[in-house]
Amino acid sequence: CPITMFWKFDLNTTSHVDKLLDKEDVTLQELMDEDDILQECKAQNRKLLDFLCQQHCMEELVTLITHEPPLDMDEKVRFKYPNTACELLTSDVPQINDKLGGDETLLNILYDFLDHEPPLNPLLASFFSKTIGNLIARKTEQVIAFLRKKEKFISLVLKHIDTSAMMDLLLRLISCVEPATLRQEVLNWLNEAKIIQRLVELIHSSQDEDRQSNASQTLCDIIRLSRDQSNQLQDIPEPDPLLTALESQECVEQLLKNMFDGEQTENCIVNGTQVLLTLLESRRSGVEGLMDSYTQGFERSYTVNSSILHGIEPRLKDFHQLLLSPPKKTAILTTIGVLEEPLGNARLHGSRLIAALLHTNTPSINQELCRLSTMNLLLDLFFKYTWNNFLHFQVELSIAAILSHSVQEVKTTTNDTENKEEVLNGNVATENVETPENNPENIMVTHLFQKCCLVQRILDAWEANDKIQAEGGMRRGNMGHLTRIANAVVQNMEKGPMQTQISEFIKELPEDCRGRWESFVEETLTETNRRNTVDLVSTHHLHSSSEDEDIESAFPNELSLQQAFSEYQIQQMTANFVDQFGFNDEEFADQDDNINAPFDRIAEINFNIDADDDSVSGYLGIFCRTDSSNLVLIVLIQIICNHLARQKILDKFGASQTSESSSKSDLENGDHDGSVDSEEEEETEQQPPPSSASKSNTPEQKDSDSSEG
Repeated sequence: CPITMFWKFDLNTTSHVDKLLDKEDVTLQELMDEDDILQECKAQNRKLLDFLCQQHCMEELVTLITHEPPLDMDEKVRFKYPNTACELLTSDVPQINDKLGGDETLLNILYDFLDHEPPLNPLLASFFSKTIGNLIARKTEQVIAFLRKKEKFISLVLKHIDTSAMMDLLLRLISCVEPATLRQEVLNWLNEAKIIQRLVELIHSSQDEDRQSNASQTLCDIIRLSRDQSNQLQDIPEPDPLLTALESQECVEQLLKNMFDGEQTENCIVNGTQVLLTLLESRRSGVEGLMDSYTQGFERSYTVNSSILHGIEPRLKDFHQLLLSPPKKTAILTTIGVLEEPLGNARLHGSRLIAALLHTNTPSINQELCRLSTMNLLLDLFFKYTWNNFLHFQVELSIAAILSHSVQEVKTTTNDTENKEEVLNGNVATENVETPENNPENIMVTHLFQKCCLVQRILDAWEANDKIQAEGGMRRGNMGHLTRIANAVVQNMEKGPMQTQISEFIKELPEDCRGRWESFVEETLTETNRRNTVDLVSTHHLHSSSEDEDIESAFPNELSLQQAFSEYQIQQMTANFVDQFGFNDEEFADQDDNINAPFDRIAEINFNIDADDDSVSGYLGIFCRTDSSNLVLIVLIQIICNHLARQKILDKFGASQTSESSSKSDLENGDHDGSVDSEEEEETEQQPPPSSASKSNTPEQKDSDSSEG
């Protein structure tokens, strides 16, 4: 029979744009109606570029992105031509860049967009910002010279700062100018125009929320960009004037004055605090670095300018008062009921700032916080708002920061028994450390344990939660963070450099409280940690050793296997799944020789399953509840059935699964005679009976488990 061939590709290389350009009366709009005009432009079609770079065409393109299209147009196509015009102007074609960046008439048409009254159309503003930004990167000297001649440029940009595109334009001026000498000139120009001070003035309760928010975000981005570029360009002869202005004590004081003097609004306090938090960030990490130091031995790399701290310190009383009486908020409905007095974003940001300040380990700030008893207030909020995990995390960070003061100082001084000079936070200090009282930072540790009664609060909260749960209520939402705080106290008391001082605090507790704490640490906290460290699912090896098999799992094996299979299903969506599983082209090359080739890798999947007669239907039920149309699923069920049949044969001949897994573990560890496990069993039998918290690991239980096998 005849064969019909369908060719996929059209070999005709002439585009419709070229045909239109051959017409004498072709218009720009006709060309912009063509779908491939952008492709032809980026391919640098000579006829098209010559047409677009004509003066009247360039003026029409710039006008399209700076003027509102007619209101009577269909909304679906109203911004079609402005969008296409913007894509053509920013296509990064040298001929278009040269024409637009070198023609002052075109630049003036573009600049006139800033003279429009606010609010600007956000879409047109994005077209304007993108076009100017592209010119700043490609025709830097010409565009910067043009903008510097416009005296009102900075004022107009700040006038429209409520539009995020204007914020992007400012950041492009700071980050996209090269070479370094020209960038320094631009920074000096912006600094002379007092751009930082004017942005700070916008963070005020009298300004609308969008202006405050964008001004705050701009300042935060300037700080991060300036610090990053200062670290990358080490050979800069002059410091960054914008960063210097932001880190000055005068700037910090003005920002705090705007936040707290006069009417206090949550929006102003939040936006101002975000700037302060950015100033207090490490040059390598942000607030997340606090938690990293908590879990990685309190290693810090903070280089906070002292002028920032000097500006904040007198206003600590305002932040303390903010935590006590924030701006009024209406009651809100939550999943646990009506919250009459919400914590609020202002207090949350206040707690974030306290955590960041504690991490700087500044003696004068520590003393002021102790005088105000701010940590005591934070703990009050921690236990009052039991479902606000954002707050719980900040309180945990604050306690971690206080412990890091002591740990770091003692670590520094215990290696320096001859009272050598040490560099602490960038300052050289000589300290005699014969007693803890000589360390000024230890005042925070004393305050935490004695004034804030941290241990008593942990015990009271834990007992209250146990009572609620015993009555059928829900576990409180702060118990996870409370567990971590309790563990931090125990760890520093047992093996931390401050263990002597913390132990003294524990000994000074009333006798009944001390007994409750010791019982809590030995029993309740230990059992909680054991439950929290249970490996819920291990897809690689569901049981790591024979001893693990003897421990009564907190979850049925069926749930573990179901979770493992769920993770396998998720794996199907990953990018490298095709390389690991399924079919490839080579497997279809010789189907007659090996019809089972596509399933070779499937057969290599290993499951470690505790098999018995009762569990067979359970395992099959788990998989059959999923999509039965999946071919892989059918193969997996077959593998499991084969494994169960094999396991039953082994059991019939007296080979228990426990001994099999033990032998396998011995072989993997290079122990061919199994002597290690036998020694461990003998040692276990000689041990005294453990407490009730670990009854599942008793020798009697171990023997019964083996006999059942």
